Order: sequence, then C-alpha cells, then structure tokens
Amino acid sequence: MNLRRPNANEATGTFNRSKDVVPMSGICTRCVDGCQGNCEIFLASFRGREVLYPGPFGEVTAGADKNYPVDYSHLNIQGYAVGAKGLPEGIEPNPDTAIFPNVDTTTEYGWEKKVKMKVPIFTGALGSTEIARKNWEHFAVGAAISGITLVCGENVCGVDPELELTSDGKVKKSPEMDRRINTYKRFYEGWGEILVQMNVEDTRLGVAEYVIEKHGLDTIELKWGQGAKCIGGEIKVKSLERALELKKRGYVVLPDPTQKDVQEAFKKGAIREFERHSRLGFVEKESFLKEVERLRSLGFKRITLKTGAYSAVELAMALRFGAEAKLDLITIDGAPGGTGMSPWPMMNEWGIPTFYLEALAYQFAEKLTKKGFRVPDLAIAGGFSTEDGVFKAIAMGAPYVKAVCMGRALMIPGMVGKNIEKWLKEGNLPKTVSKYGSTPEEIFITYEELREKYGDEIKNIPLGAIGIYTFVQKFKTGLQQLMAGSRNFRISTISRKDLIALTEDAAKISGIPYVMDAYREEAERILEE
Repeated sequence: MNLRRPNANEATGTFNRSKDVVPMSGICTRCVDGCQGNCEIFLASFRGREVLYPGPFGEVTAGADKNYPVDYSHLNIQGYAVGAKGLPEGIEPNPDTAIFPNVDTTTEYGWEKKVKMKVPIFTGALGSTEIARKNWEHFAVGAAISGITLVCGENVCGVDPELELTSDGKVKKSPEMDRRINTYKRFYEGWGEILVQMNVEDTRLGVAEYVIEKHGLDTIELKWGQGAKCIGGEIKVKSLERALELKKRGYVVLPDPTQKDVQEAFKKGAIREFERHSRLGFVEKESFLKEVERLRSLGFKRITLKTGAYSAVELAMALRFGAEAKLDLITIDGAPGGTGMSPWPMMNEWGIPTFYLEALAYQFAEKLTKKGFRVPDLAIAGGFSTEDGVFKAIAMGAPYVKAVCMGRALMIPGMVGKNIEKWLKEGNLPKTVSKYGSTPEEIFITYEELREKYGDEIKNIPLGAIGIYTFVQKFKTGLQQLMAGSRNFRISTISRKDLIALTEDAAKISGIPYVMDAYREEAERILEE
C-alpha cells in the first residue's frame, strides 16, 4: 500500500493526464510523447526549482497529505457513566453540577511565571511569509480577544522593508515588528501572550534586544525547527532590488541575484521570483544553555523552544537541555506540518509524524522524571484542527502536555472573516455565507456578544478577528462536551487512561491500552463479584 502518490498535487498546481498512474513514481502508466502536461516532471522541465514550492506564494497555506500508518484517528476517547474529576472544591458531583458548560477549559504553561490561556490552543509561528503579514491584524486581534497566545515567527525584522540597522548590524528600527506587537497589545486582556521567535539570522540581528528594549516583551522563543521542513524558513520575493537587499542583510537568496546571468534572466522574464532562505541551526548543549542565560540577563521572564520533527536524538536533546535550562515551554512540531512556504517533497517525506513523535516525547519525559528532572511544560503541534484531536494530544502526553499549537486551523477563520468583510463591501457574498444574512450581525453568531463587551470599539475589531473568536468558541464548547463525557472538568485531570487504542499498532506505539484490554481487570472484578 502506498502512503503517498508523488508527481502531481493541487499544492503545486500539477496533475496527471491519465487516470492510471504508477503508484511509486506518480508517472502516468502510459507517458505519451507530445503530452501537454501537467505533472510535476512536465512543469519542472521548464520551470525548474519553482515546482518545489506550493503556490501561489502569499495566497495559500499548504499541508502535506501523506497518509501515515498510524495517527490520532486510531485513538478514541473513553466515556464513563460515573464520577466527575476537577469540579471546584466543595462542589459535590451530581447531575446538576456535572454539566458540560461547567467544564473549565483554561490551561497554563511556564516554569515559575505562568501564562494562562482560556483554551489549550495557540497559534503557530506566523513569521515572514506574505500570508502572515497581510492577515496579521486579523490573526493578532483574534488571538488577543480569544485569550490565547500568539507566536510572532522568525525573520519578521530581517525582511522588513523599512528595517534600520545600527552601525554594527543590529536592529535599530523595525516598523513591521512594532506593528505586529502593538496590534496584539491593543486588545490584550491578560490571557495568553505574544512571544517572538528567533532563528540564526534573528539572533545575529539582535531581535531579542530590540523587542525587550522597545516593547518590554516577557517571552522569547528559540527555534530549532518545525514539522513542515528540516531547513530554515523561506519566502519568495518578486523584485531584483528586494532580492539584493535581503542577500546584503545576510540571507541565503536563490538564484543568486548578484550574478549577471541571473539578472539578465530576470530582466527577460525567465526568472520571475527569488527565494530567501534562512540558515540551518546547529545545536550544542553548552552554547544553548549560555544563550538561554544571555536572554534571561536581557530581562526576559520566560524562554520557550520550538523544535521540529527531527530524530529521537534531537527530541531527547530538547527535553534534557530544556529541563536543565528550566525552559517555560517546549513546542514539539511533528510531520507533516503546514506552512506558508516549504518544499513540497520535504513536507511529505521527512521527519517523524506527530503521533509517533508525541509517543517518544512521553517516554523520554517519563525517563527524565524518574531520574529526578522536572520536565518543562510541553505543547504538541503538527496537523491538528479540531477539539477531539487536541483532547487526544493532551491525554496522550499527560501530565506533560498543556496545550496544542495550531497553525492553519487558526489562520483559516481569520482569512474567512477577512473575506466576508471584503465580500460585504463588494456586495458579493457567496451563497455559503448569504444564507445566514447580509450583515455582520446576522452572519457572525458571536457578533452581539462582542458588541456587548466592547461597545463602540467593535468597529475597530476586524471581521477576521471575529472569525477566529467564533471558531475558538466552537472549539471551547466541543472540548467541554468531550471533557464532560470523560468526566474531566479541568484540563489538569485529563490522563492517558481517558484514551483507548483502536489498533494494536497504535497501542504498541503509544502505550495507550488496546480497546479490548482497557479497564478489563476492573470489569472482570465486577463480573466475578
């Protein structure tokens, strides 16, 4: 059984001519001389490296579609007919108190200085990609009013067209970073936080110094990697001048805009865009611990880490080094991941899938705990979009996993709301929306709730932000229902016992009991009484 068919996918704008395709290669069974396309081999024959990336850049996010042998669908959530864990102290569990609206979905992370969120999800790193930049207001305000953390990703300062540097090459002024932080802060209500992520180039540019000196941020995040790719972050730029500027700032830019043949090809229209890539990081224990201490000396109250779908060795390093450094949160991002720009073959074919990676993380965390280490709070990322998946991730990683990082699933509501705002202005609502009404008050189920809370300020909340808030409210209600059914009235009471594995493979990988074995001894005792 093939887990993925290569050589044609909507993400790269390609398709097979024939309905019969060789499973392994993705090439049509009968490849005809004279075919007019449009598989990836056909397109790459004249567009080359462009075919590596989903597109069009800045208009799409992409998620790999490889079908892994085992994922979270191989787990089910246990339901019980007795008990109620986590009700407020002094409240007796009964049919009147143990109702799902009473479930507390708040969570917190941090070593000493905790950050509380209203629901156990937060955004993926929204960095220098165009889709993050142009939708930032919707994402940032939506996260703030929803009470969740917002991660401002890598390279934001480095690609800022208005960036000003000091004589020694450090950030002096970054209007784009200022805009991003201030937008979130305007509606911040004490739940969640905004944190900025740093890679190699960000560290060299002095991003940490800039965001704490100018904005007083409490948290900074170091980035080792992500689930969508095992190389540095990347974007595309459409002008030669911009490509030259980014290369001068120290980025890897391809094709090399300083070469005369490349410049000539760009002028003639053969080359239409350039790729800006970040460098690979190199992790070493001593330097990592020193960097954490350096950041603390700058005044940061919390240091977090984002790591990707690397081997078990890097996962062990993240957990062990993180424990020694007393990190406040480690986000573990599994394959395949989603992105604004990553190489499509890499997204599908590299790294440890999220389910397997979380299973390893739990095993390693348990080993460290038995050795006397305190494991930092963990978050899991990589392919989540619904409350049931989040419940499973928290339960499978209990008690270490406190939240789930969601990328595209939290971006989509922002883009939907933004587009509804645009369609309303144009008088061009699609039927999928217009059947609910023709005004924001009619369309958005939470609009009046937010108007009641914010009054006239509702006019300054973009509809994309309302889209995110509305999605989060759906997520919260769905999670409350799942938690109540498993008799958990607080996130902290969710445990691995609240899951069952539907396949023996899933049970072997995760350590979650196979469905026919879960609670079997307890059941047998009742039968034997």
